[in-house]
Amino acid sequence: MKVNMPDAGEVLLVDDDPDLLKLISLRLTSAGYRVRTADSGETALASLAVARPAAVITDLKMPGIDGLALFDAIHRQHPALPVIILTAHGTIPEAVSATQRGVFGFLTKPFDSQELLQKVAAAVRLSGGESEPASPTTGEWRSGIITRSPRMEDLLRQARLVADSDASVLIFGESGTGKELLAGAIHRASRRIGKPFVAVNCGAIPEPLLESELFGHARGAFSGAVQAHKGLFQAADGGTIFLDEIGDMPLALQVKLLRVLQEAEVRPVGATLSVPIDVRVISATHRDLDAQKAAGEFREDLYYRLNVVSMKLPPLAERREDIPLLASHFLRKLAERYKKPVPTLAPDAMALLIGAPWPGNVRQLLNLLEQAVALATTSLIPATLVQGALREGAVLAPFEEARKQFERDYLVRLLKITGGNVTQAATLAKRNRTEFYKLLQRHRLEPAMFKEAKT
Repeated sequence: MKVNMPDAGEVLLVDDDPDLLKLISLRLTSAGYRVRTADSGETALASLAVARPAAVITDLKMPGIDGLALFDAIHRQHPALPVIILTAHGTIPEAVSATQRGVFGFLTKPFDSQELLQKVAAAVRLSGGESEPASPTTGEWRSGIITRSPRMEDLLRQARLVADSDASVLIFGESGTGKELLAGAIHRASRRIGKPFVAVNCGAIPEPLLESELFGHARGAFSGAVQAHKGLFQAADGGTIFLDEIGDMPLALQVKLLRVLQEAEVRPVGATLSVPIDVRVISATHRDLDAQKAAGEFREDLYYRLNVVSMKLPPLAERREDIPLLASHFLRKLAERYKKPVPTLAPDAMALLIGAPWPGNVRQLLNLLEQAVALATTSLIPATLVQGALREGAVLAPFEEARKQFERDYLVRLLKITGGNVTQAATLAKRNRTEFYKLLQRHRLEPAMFKEAKT
């Protein structure tokens, strides 16, 4: 009778010794881990580009990329991914050097199997993977974040790690990338999960009202303040406050926010006494705060108070593998809202979505699909409907078409500069006249067309 082992997470095992790969794989598999193997550092990096495991175990001495070089490459891209190094050549200096650089564990061959399994279990727990049988609620902390992107998965691992502390987090990302979703995930993964999560858009509230909204006001503090009002910081007491678009906060209010963060208390507008608060602060912006600091538009002391841990959400154009997944998710939700059968995208419509530039990111994708669902007359959404929603010129052209467009535009610019003088244009392009003429003929450009264009 076959016994189903609980899924303890996935481990990437890297070693140029096939016998050792097989032996360690068997031990990890018997402990419930899913194991991927690689026989070199180069193969391991290629494997990591496809999917991220919960932990990496690598040999130290390998041809090409050795274990420490592999760790360095992993750590640059995925700092939260634990790496355990195995070696038959281990020395105390090597172990000290490896752990100082951030290697999670360093075991010398021949290693004790139980020690290895304990180290792997600790690494998987650290990275946010499961080292125990999964419960029905596994993954609820990140609900709403739909992804299969390796970059996003690594970011979520970092979010799971930082959630265990009360460190302030500053999330950078373009509009529409899901900064509030990430902030909510950090809150749900933290010990504050049973307390309020309060989100406020600092750029959406008029400046005269923002202080009162954040910190509250006493009765009679200003005209219309007929009763005392608890601000959002007090509403979030014990939990998390998310300050979206923090870069839009006025300088005068930045000073008061800094004082709140330093003293862990708020003084409502018009009040004489301060109120103690226990609030974790997560902030976000799509602005370049470094540039704002340099221009005197954002306080440096507040910046460092908020930016204890920084996280950057990738734009949708850099996680295109998520587009089909997101599209399917949104279509199901929209069908439920509109009480329609769940529609599907025609293959060429999906190709358009995957190729589009998405300046508005995930929010733009949702809006486009909502428009398509509202306008669709059948359960199949055609490419024409998607193309119309994307508007002319919004779709990335195929490579050959884009190259031809670039060549044509380049030749036109040269001919405009030289007033149609082919010799001068060819010289600027560093091409001989014959080759340059062939390029012009390919694009049906006549030099005479530009004789009057020179300025």
